[in-house]
Formats: sequence, structure tokens, C-alpha cells
Amino acid sequence: MSGTPSRRVFLKRSGALIVSFGSSALVERLALAQGPFGTRMSHVDPRQLDSWVAVNADGSVTARTGKCELGQGIYTAQLQLIAEELSVPLARVKLIECDTDVTPDQGTTSGSQSTPTNFNQRNLAQAAATAREHLIGLASQRLGLPASELEAVDGVVRSKADDAKRVGYGELVAGRRLNVPLSATARRKAPGEWTVLGKPVPRVDLAELATGQFEFVHNVRVPGMLHGRVVRPQEPGATVAAVDESSLRGLQGVVKVVVRRSFVGVVAEKPWQAVRAVGQLRVTWAKGAGLPPQDDFYNHLRRQPARDALLVDSRDVDDTLARAAQVVKATYVHPYQMHGSVGTSCAVADVSGDKATVWSATQSAYPTRSGIALLLGLPADNVRVVFVRGSGCYGINGADTVSYDAALLSHAVGRPVRVQLNRQDEMAWENYGSAYVIDQRVGLDGTGRITTWDYEAWSPTLGGRPGYDRPGNVVTGWTAGYEPLSVTPARATGSARSFNNGSNAAPSYVTGCTGGACGGAGTVRSERVLTHAVPSPFFTGPLRSPSRLQNTFAHECLMDEVAALVKADPIAYRLRHLKDQRLMEVLRAAAKAAGWEARPSPGPDSRRRAGVVRGRGCACVIYEGDNGHVAIVAEVEVNRTSGRIGAKRLIVAQDCGPISNP
Repeated sequence: MSGTPSRRVFLKRSGALIVSFGSSALVERLALAQGPFGTRMSHVDPRQLDSWVAVNADGSVTARTGKCELGQGIYTAQLQLIAEELSVPLARVKLIECDTDVTPDQGTTSGSQSTPTNFNQRNLAQAAATAREHLIGLASQRLGLPASELEAVDGVVRSKADDAKRVGYGELVAGRRLNVPLSATARRKAPGEWTVLGKPVPRVDLAELATGQFEFVHNVRVPGMLHGRVVRPQEPGATVAAVDESSLRGLQGVVKVVVRRSFVGVVAEKPWQAVRAVGQLRVTWAKGAGLPPQDDFYNHLRRQPARDALLVDSRDVDDTLARAAQVVKATYVHPYQMHGSVGTSCAVADVSGDKATVWSATQSAYPTRSGIALLLGLPADNVRVVFVRGSGCYGINGADTVSYDAALLSHAVGRPVRVQLNRQDEMAWENYGSAYVIDQRVGLDGTGRITTWDYEAWSPTLGGRPGYDRPGNVVTGWTAGYEPLSVTPARATGSARSFNNGSNAAPSYVTGCTGGACGGAGTVRSERVLTHAVPSPFFTGPLRSPSRLQNTFAHECLMDEVAALVKADPIAYRLRHLKDQRLMEVLRAAAKAAGWEARPSPGPDSRRRAGVVRGRGCACVIYEGDNGHVAIVAEVEVNRTSGRIGAKRLIVAQDCGPISNP
């Protein structure tokens, strides 16, 4: 493929996808009309092998997944997974991702869960293993040999004893549906058997990405397509008081001004006409709450009414702090952070009659389908969301909200509408990563060992992922009249029944004892983890390791400060307070790979008052409670004269289970 594809070529490709799977999806919908099948409202039955895998007449394989590529490399990893478990060459596998008409509902692509999810039962790996065993069964009948004497290799089933006795997958299936359920007992290959998984396979999308040939959602074109732009509120909480449509009188190309409560948009024939129109449209806004005080923001958070939660409370923290030989206190703050995606968010919607198709870069195809159905008053099965990659974000940039924008505008004019956010709307109204203020206290005994850890944090929250029933969690849904998920103040009534450290609010060094069990990685038994969710003027949501980044930064900084205070080596001091062997081993591995010099910090170089001084740091964490054991050593330089700080080397050790693509 060379050059930029024409609109006609792109439509042919898109149409081929829609046509080739549209008829089978329709058959599925009619055949399964009795109701949903365990994955919320999906008409794609995840219990059936045909929902996951199809063997084509030429022997190639088409797989379907509900986890989409966001730049993290899972498109290639999922191809490897299918090729491995189905014993077929990687080049013979095609993958359809996150299309609500044909792919199973696997929720949201988030939380570093795509690979673990598809390695579990009733998911992609189990589907491929089921298909392999089913094909061996068909070959057993065709060849007249027991299944135990057959093996699947490179897209054929052959006799282990006589290679001439073989039959290809395509010949066995002949383009028919497999029509069997997923088997929970289908044997999965052990890592020692892998020939495709666990190998350094180049990402299949890199060449087109590097040469500008990759087709993003921004490139989608639909016949008869119009262009839309939206007018966002001027400040947090502002609502529409009046819209003067006469302000656009005489402006060429304007098709319609769309107003729904405080949602305001303009549809025009051409993109620049829409841009000019939203800039010229006079909208009067009723003032909102405005911004919090910027010079006292973190104390402002502490003063807000809050929804409190106790993750863990040993009920002796105040007493043990009072008895401690020394108490160390520290506060850590973290501002709101925006995704700042390189390309602003874009979507195309085609709403015609009681049907809607939306091309979207959402991480949540099925939840987005449900939200659009609510906005348009349509049955969810009448809405199709097709994932097309956009700018990466690992969280909630504008991909969901711009999909809602396009759907509302297309619904209003009855024609396809493309919407791309301008930079200011993308930045001002995305769901920011949450701000944090974290207060921590640790008590030490006479030997310098931590005996008590007290954590308290305040974080503003508003909205989040729209989910299946919360379109108000992003700005479009809220302006259209749906309520976002917000804070209802409430006091904590006791610690949680079980230790769920998904946000890493609890440090790795506590025992995490609650509900009769201990789930932490550490040895500190006197522990309290208290969080306060407070109202936010901005929409908030996940942003690359949400909450884990802020909390782990605070915990690891405090460990460094305490280790320096008691003149202990930072790695040895961490190991002294850990009991989880996997975490201890990755910390030791990182130290060994870095050539770590065991000594207290700061080092002797820090006494220099001029020139460049060098230092090092370390950190370790169990991500989301049990989703990966990671340690890092950083070597840094500071120019005492200029103040310039630079990271010179980062050494990472991790144990996250079997590696799909090293």
C-alpha cells in the first residue's frame, strides 16, 4: 500500500467490513432474539465459539475481540494469542476489534486488563483452544484416526505418525459456522510450548503508523457527510440562558443550529464553515460555580464536604503514633492533569431513522453504544459503534464525548456528521486526571523501623467513564441534561470488608489486615488508610494508572525520606518492611541490574554546591493489588548552577506473569 488512500478506497474497505459481517450479525440477532446473553445488552453470545473465531474457506482465521488497540500493542499480542492457541501462522490471522455488531462485549479497554482478560476462560484464548480441539475432532472423523494421534500445526491437522495424512482447516470447515460452545476444559498451551507467544514479534501496525498511511478515525469519510462543531460552556457549571441563531444570518453553508438544554452545536456543509459558525454564534451563559481559589487550592480540597472511605484501619494508629520513638510527617500534592492528546478527538455518526452507526475512538464500545442509545431514545441494539483508532490517551480524553456530539448532531439533521473538537474544547472539557493532596505520618521505633503508617488523602471527582447508563459522566451528556456521577458527602462507618488496594492508596509496606484476612505486601501492622472524595469543578476520570501514580509517588517519596533520616540504604530499608517475595525479588533484581551501591542517601556528591551532581533513587509497587510486581532504579543529574534536572538511566524489573511479546 502506498500513498494516501482515497475516500473511495477507504469506503470500500469500511463497506467490506460492514457487508461481510452485517449479514451474519443480522442472523445472530434474529436467532438470539430471546434476550441478552450475560454480557449486558450484547446480541453477540460470548458462550458461542462463532462469536470469537471464524475459520474461512481459504484456511485463514478471523478473530473478534472486545479489547481495542490504544497504542499499547495489544492488537499484535491478540493476533499472537490466536495464532498460538489455534496453531495457525500469524500472517493468516485477521482481527476485528470492538465493533458492537460483531464482537463480544468485554466492557472497557482499561486497567491494564486486556491481556489478562483474554488469557482467561470464556475469552479469546479459550475460544482459540476450543477451536483447535474442535478442528482436531473434525479431522479425526475425516481421517479415521483417533484424536489422540493427531496434532494441529500451521493451519492443518496431521497424523503424528504419518505426515501424509493431513487436512487443512479451510477444508474441514468449508466456510461454515463452527456452531459449538466454548469449552472450559479445552487444553491451553503451557508457556513452554509457545512458538508465537513469548516471542519478539514486530507490531503489525508500525509500518503504516511510521509512514503516515494508517487510517485513524479522523480519516473516516461517509457519503453525504456534513461537519459539526460544538460550543462548550465558558466556565465550570455554566448553563445556556439564550442562543441567538440570528447571529449566523447570512453565513454561508450553515445547515442547522442544534440546542438541547445546554448542548449547543452547529452543522455545516464544510469544516471551515462550521468553525466560523461556532465562533460567530451568540450564546448567553448563566454563570456556574467557577474555579476554586488557585493560591490555596490544596487546603481548599481539605475543607470540602467529602465522601469518606476507610480502606483499612487497625484501630490503634493514634496510640502507636503517641508511643513512637519518632514521628515523620509529609504532605504530597498532585495537580489536575490533562491527557493533551496529540490530535484532538473526532467521531463520525450516521443517524438515520431508528438506526445509528458511530465511528469512534472510544475505549468503551459497548458502554458508548448504551450511552448514545439513551441520548437518542433508541434501543441499544439499533446503535452500532465501530472502533477506529484515534489519538492515544490511556484514560478519558474527548473520545467518548465527541462521539455523543456527533450522534446528537446527526440525529438533528438526519445525515452523517463528522465532529472534531478544537484544541481549547479538548483541553478544557476532557475528563482530567484527578488532583490529590496526601498527608502521611509514620511512627518509628528505637531501631528506626516503621511501626505505624497513617495515610489520609483528598481528591476531587466529577463524572468518569460514561459506562452503560451514565452519559452525564462526560460533558456532552451533562449539557444534554444527564447528571454526572458526583460526590454525596458521607462519613466512613468502618474499614472495608476486604483489602482491595486497586488504587494503591495503601502503601506496599503495610499488612492490609481487614475482614479477618491480610492482603498487603508489607510488615507494618498498625495502619490506617482514609480517603476523602470531594466535589470537583472539572470532569475527572482515569489518566494512565489513575490514583496509582499519585499514591505510589507519595509512598515511595516518604520511604526515601525516612530511610535518609535513619541513615539506611533505601533498598535495604524497603526490603526490611516487605514480606511479599515477588516484590522483594524484583526490587533485588533492579538493584543488581543497576549496580546499586548499598549506602544511605544522599551520597557524598550532594555536598557540591556547583557543577553537576549525580544521585539515584528507587521505588517498588504491586500494581492494583496483584496485577504486576515492579521495581525501578533511576539515576539522575542535577546542574547546581542552572537547576536543570535530567534522568540519565532507568532500570526496571517487573514480574507481571508470562510475557506475550518481549
